[in-house]
Amino acid sequence: MKVDAIFEGGGVRGIAFAGAVSCLEDRGYEFQRLAGTSAGAVMAALLAAGYTAKELSAFADTDFSRFLDRDLIQSIPLLGKPLGLLLEKGLYQGDCIEEWMHGLLMKKGRTKFKDVMPEGESRLKIIASDVTKKKIVILPDDLPEYGFDPMEFEIAKAVRMSASLPLFFCPVIIGYDRCESCIVDGGVLSNFPVWIFDVDGAPRWPTFGFRLVDFSERSCSAGKTDLLSYAFDILGAMIDVDQSVFMRDKDSVRTVSIPTRGIEATDFNLSPMDAFRLFQSGYESCQRFLKDWDFQGYISKYRRNGSRDRQQAYFKTIG
Repeated sequence: MKVDAIFEGGGVRGIAFAGAVSCLEDRGYEFQRLAGTSAGAVMAALLAAGYTAKELSAFADTDFSRFLDRDLIQSIPLLGKPLGLLLEKGLYQGDCIEEWMHGLLMKKGRTKFKDVMPEGESRLKIIASDVTKKKIVILPDDLPEYGFDPMEFEIAKAVRMSASLPLFFCPVIIGYDRCESCIVDGGVLSNFPVWIFDVDGAPRWPTFGFRLVDFSERSCSAGKTDLLSYAFDILGAMIDVDQSVFMRDKDSVRTVSIPTRGIEATDFNLSPMDAFRLFQSGYESCQRFLKDWDFQGYISKYRRNGSRDRQQAYFKTIG
């Protein structure tokens, strides 16, 4: 009953992943390797640090509005938002996400990547985007390229990088070798890296992907033609793009698709009731998935004679 898990990005709607994880744990599954983007990186990191589904479910009561932290410039009445975008590349700082994550990881005594490497290889992969180099950044694997020791790197910092929604949160700027890279949300280049743990031939245990789907109707934003509205439309399109259009059969059959009940990724004033609805959606979606899941059938159809998935190498060099 071992399983690797990949979690998609999706802002505050990531609470739904806690419901799916709870369903898996109720059925005896044990997580091995974990990966995620943005909100999915939060879930993957906490599981890797040793949090249980019961502990994760308590985060549904989190006051997510605390993550909308502003500095003096961003707090200026009326002018704060445009000045924040112009001068700091973000409406909010995003540092509270890192501080929150660090506090949670401290409680488990696992704050650095070396703390989640029981066999010498990190069981945790966090996805970010280097928009300067136009490439996916897989943490901790790619950290030496930026002059960092991957074992000593803080997991909370990696999550902060992965969750830096462009325009919404300020990016993380890394300086190295007289160069600078602007690191933003992993969803810009790979919001659902379900391929990341793929191997040649038949895997020892399955990889389950967890993604968020929005079936609600989108109304046009009549009259909203200003630059800020345009920026938010770009952000929303990036987060809510229908990934199923690009998914291969062998990926879709191992993916738990979770309806988001019309809740927006950037709804940081989420009500307790909506948080509970997301949790329930995750639990029920995973229940339906497991009812039809057949690991041996999956291997026979998709992996028996399969060759190594080269998506990782491809995505790291696009652009």
